[in-house]
Amino acid sequence: MPTSFAVFGSGGWGTAIAWLLAQNPENQVRLWSAREESGRELRERRENRRLLPGVSIPTSVHLTCNAQEAAEGSDGWVIAVPTVYLRATAERLRAVRTRDVPVISLTKGIEAGTFLRPSEILSESLGTDRLAVLSGPSHAEEVALGSPTTVVVAAADMGIAAWAQTHFTTDRFRVYTNPDVVGVELAGALKNVIGIAAGICDGLGFGDNTKAALLTRGLVEMTRFGVALGAEAATFQGLAGIGDLITTCFSRHGRNRRVGERLARGESVDAVLAGPQVAEGVNTARSVHDRCQRMGLDAPIMAGVYDVLFRNRPPLDVVQGLMTRQPKPEAHR
Repeated sequence: MPTSFAVFGSGGWGTAIAWLLAQNPENQVRLWSAREESGRELRERRENRRLLPGVSIPTSVHLTCNAQEAAEGSDGWVIAVPTVYLRATAERLRAVRTRDVPVISLTKGIEAGTFLRPSEILSESLGTDRLAVLSGPSHAEEVALGSPTTVVVAAADMGIAAWAQTHFTTDRFRVYTNPDVVGVELAGALKNVIGIAAGICDGLGFGDNTKAALLTRGLVEMTRFGVALGAEAATFQGLAGIGDLITTCFSRHGRNRRVGERLARGESVDAVLAGPQVAEGVNTARSVHDRCQRMGLDAPIMAGVYDVLFRNRPPLDVVQGLMTRQPKPEAHR
């Protein structure tokens, strides 16, 4: 029996997931655009020219700007909306949610002010606990080209995780399951902050030694922060943690890495953040810094990223400060 999916959000990731789901001829896929202009261009060209140039959207994917049309009769919802727009979008979609079908979140970030994770925002706004989170090293540009990709889906209800695993897995897209929703979501958010730091290393012209140290110590900070908030340490050693961190810190596709690189090369924060794509790590850096201050957590790399973004501290000065900190045993976590 066909499975019907409503994919809300026609950015690069939403478009790529719609493409992925459409590879199964038994799936029925509707891709919803929040803006009429974007939706019209997708319908006319069957291509997301700005974010996924050269990737044709299958004719089997129904493109719409009508949320009711996208939701009608769907067996599952996929939410691919940046954190900054997630609450407003979810509250808009609540009016068309007539069945409590599973919701799969693709969003990576933390809501500014509330420090809520995407699944918590969706639970509040949509009035459901039938939620799963899909995360891991998965650039949309590569998924939509059929590059072998492996991710993890996390849910408190492992039946929903297994459902998502079954429907998203293809011969080029492998899905594992994990019950640690907190860890998977925090890993997906925190790696973006370290990604900005990686870009700073690139912009300053540093080499492999620096990047390797950054990833290693950055992962320590991510794990320390996540465990303090109830996550499992092992999650940060998996696809949502070290896997996504590697991709974010090295890939030419990485928006957060690109932000750091441009800042290190002397561009102003305002110019770098002017868009058009959202770099989730910027707002996450602020939220994490505030939470670390309140909890007394030591996260010097993430604090350094905050200083560059919000205190106009020169990137090289931050690096020098990290290198001249009081020596400690490596086992100091």
